[in-house]
Amino acid sequence: MQANSKIYVAGHTGMVGSAIVRALKQQGFNNLVTCPSEELNLCRQQEAEDFFDTEKPDYVFVAAARVGGIHANSVYKAQFLYENLTIAANTIHAAYKSGVKKLLYLGSSCIYPKFAGQPIKEEYLLTGALEPTNEGYALAKIAGIKLCETYCDQYGCNFIAAMPCSIYGYGDNYHNQNAHVIPMLMRKFHEAKIMNSPEVTLWGTGTPLREFMFVDDLADACLFLMQGFDEQLFINVGTGEEISIAGLAELMKDVTGYEGKLRFDTTMPDGTPRKLLDSSRLHALGWQHKTSLEEGLRKAYKQFTEATVREK
Repeated sequence: MQANSKIYVAGHTGMVGSAIVRALKQQGFNNLVTCPSEELNLCRQQEAEDFFDTEKPDYVFVAAARVGGIHANSVYKAQFLYENLTIAANTIHAAYKSGVKKLLYLGSSCIYPKFAGQPIKEEYLLTGALEPTNEGYALAKIAGIKLCETYCDQYGCNFIAAMPCSIYGYGDNYHNQNAHVIPMLMRKFHEAKIMNSPEVTLWGTGTPLREFMFVDDLADACLFLMQGFDEQLFINVGTGEEISIAGLAELMKDVTGYEGKLRFDTTMPDGTPRKLLDSSRLHALGWQHKTSLEEGLRKAYKQFTEATVREK
């Protein structure tokens, strides 16, 4: 990519998309194309193709997605499958038809089998059953990966895909039911501190292990891959570090300043027991994350509290 290359970021108002826009601007890219979902519905094929025909971007980052935590994935299965599937199909096909030079499609570590070997290598895809609570989202993301691979095969496109671990940070969704684990915990502990609640109840046993990455690190990885990775096989994007949900909760207590007790509701689901990506291919290319989990949580909590004050 050159400084004046025309770059389209799909999903630029979301957490990941906005981080990619920030990273592009910081690195001197000055010809960015964005369009809010109110004006461009990527679930509608004709709208997507008309947009690409008009704008003719050189490079595309596909960060647009319907996302959520265990609750949202379980309740809105059809919506998560349909919207993510159509976004992938319409965006990738429109990019091919309009002659996009290179496209980066972002998936999720939930594409892997529930009981995949650890750490999870890219070749473990489709070797076992998915985690039922996010099956719809995972199936859509797998389809997006396969679209990139097959468009490379059949049409000679340079469409790559990256599978990040769990992402958190600036611009996260803090909804009290539909959020992912980090923003959900952050809101729970913050509100418990404000209300002086004696305890916070968390889902599951606290034993599942998770890998987290600060969103600005993911954005940096996306630019790195767009400029130096051209392999057809998708690539994992992770830190190589993991923490239990109970350990995360203790860290969150420290970050938010909550001093009460933790209670785990073992009648609620844990989700996948462990999910650590093998990111050795990415690390061998020379990329490493920069932000520690504690540092990232403190940055995210600072933004969260500032936003909460503004809302009042």
